[in-house]
Amino acid sequence: MHTGINVTALTVFLLFFALVTVMGFLASRWRRADDALHLHEWGLGGRSFGTWVTWFLLGGDLYTAYTFVAVPAAIYGTGAAGFFAVPYTIIAYPLVFLFLPRLWSVSRVHGYVTPADFVRGRYGSRALSLVVALTGILATMPYIALQLVGIQAVLDVLGVGGSGNWFMKDLPLFLAFAVLAAYTYSSGLRAPALIAFVKDTLVYVVIIVAVIYIPMRLGGYGHIFDAAAQKFSTVNPATGKPSGSLVLGPSSHWTYATLALGSALALFMYPHSVTGVLASKSRNTVRRNMAIMPAYSLMLGLLALLGFMAIAAGIGKGVQGFNAQLSVPQLFENMFPDWFTGVAFAAIGIGALVPAAIMSIAAANLFTRNIYKEFLKPDATPAEETRIAKIASLLVKVGALIFVLAMDKQFAINLQLLGGLWILQTFVTIVGGLFTRWFHRWALLAGWAAGMAYGTWTAYGISSKATKHFGGNTAEIPVIGEIGFIGLTAFVLNLLVAVVLTLVLKAAKAPEGEDETSTGDYTAEAGDEAVANAPQPAAAH
Repeated sequence: MHTGINVTALTVFLLFFALVTVMGFLASRWRRADDALHLHEWGLGGRSFGTWVTWFLLGGDLYTAYTFVAVPAAIYGTGAAGFFAVPYTIIAYPLVFLFLPRLWSVSRVHGYVTPADFVRGRYGSRALSLVVALTGILATMPYIALQLVGIQAVLDVLGVGGSGNWFMKDLPLFLAFAVLAAYTYSSGLRAPALIAFVKDTLVYVVIIVAVIYIPMRLGGYGHIFDAAAQKFSTVNPATGKPSGSLVLGPSSHWTYATLALGSALALFMYPHSVTGVLASKSRNTVRRNMAIMPAYSLMLGLLALLGFMAIAAGIGKGVQGFNAQLSVPQLFENMFPDWFTGVAFAAIGIGALVPAAIMSIAAANLFTRNIYKEFLKPDATPAEETRIAKIASLLVKVGALIFVLAMDKQFAINLQLLGGLWILQTFVTIVGGLFTRWFHRWALLAGWAAGMAYGTWTAYGISSKATKHFGGNTAEIPVIGEIGFIGLTAFVLNLLVAVVLTLVLKAAKAPEGEDETSTGDYTAEAGDEAVANAPQPAAAH
């Protein structure tokens, strides 16, 4: 274990960082746009990505540095309960296989760049489109911040930034941010799409090596699980209860199941997930990716085992207030040769840059299309849209950086948990609209408001050892009485309000918004439409 800077690991880390920086800037020449001044070129890569590029892009987007750090940290802290992340990704792909091709088709026909564009066109409601856009930005911001937290965890373990001067301590993070901001501004979505090849390859290599090499050093998986079982069976004097378990008890079944289902429903509601899908060049590309993306779920299951390995390796043992988020970086430094530690840390670091870039682009697309153009400057030209999106992507990153440096890390984690709750409240509007026009726009708006209010207020009332408010994402489910994911309870309330009010509003013959889509739009293939690459939404039918 190094007490100072791990020079060898840092050198390898910096070499990979330099490589992806060069790739980020060169990406502007990759699949060069016919007209780079259109938002769908900068923000969606020209809608030109094939199966493998999309696969790497979505993998780089969904499986982030925070995933690399947080999933094993949850296993390290609580045991089996942390594994909910594995089944939720397994549930998600068959589910989204049903509706993402429809979203891709209608977006291609009408030139939609964001999910809020679709909502505006489907329901003819500026207000509903606005709340979907604002919810997407709100849910994405803490997610970007947590990517920087992932980089910071790696830098801490590397021994970088040990100076007492705050500026020198955070200088490496400033530099990483500056590079990320520069190549995203220059190359748009093409940069993270190209870098994702390096990121995902590194992640697979590191995890495969880790699940073979580290158990060999620790005495095998039998010893690893024995050590974990011993830790979790030890009673915590402060609570009088064990800290976790290797197998879920009956009291945890509802929590585990609702977290898995709710997270699965929320996964592809995030704007950055939709951005990766809309960048695909064909409907079949989307369908093929939903079929092969579960390969990442296998990787996630192996990644989760690192939490048990950290326990067996004695990471954090006897350290008062040890930060579980450092368990995997510290495990890598203790177990791997220095040069491979650098490779592993590069996987985490680049695993932060790729999703942070995509998230900032997705948030910028939402702001530009659904706030700036819709409400501030309706006559904005395509070139102006692109310029505003580039500036917005920079501001989003600046906000995330300030958030990480100025706020408590636990608060950032709590807000990210809230992000899943918030973004799930757009599911009824987006997915419902892909299959039916039955819901009334005002009912959907009321349902969204009810879900957001209930979920946020309930989460606010949860305390933990680390914080008075927003201390968790589970609470008692009304009527049922079991402990479950707050976001899923809020989603059910959202749906009930939308259904009941739709019936009332239809009976009252309340005016419906104009739907600019048609039935055939939802099954259109590339080339079937006249405006496949139109930068602006089509006029109403």
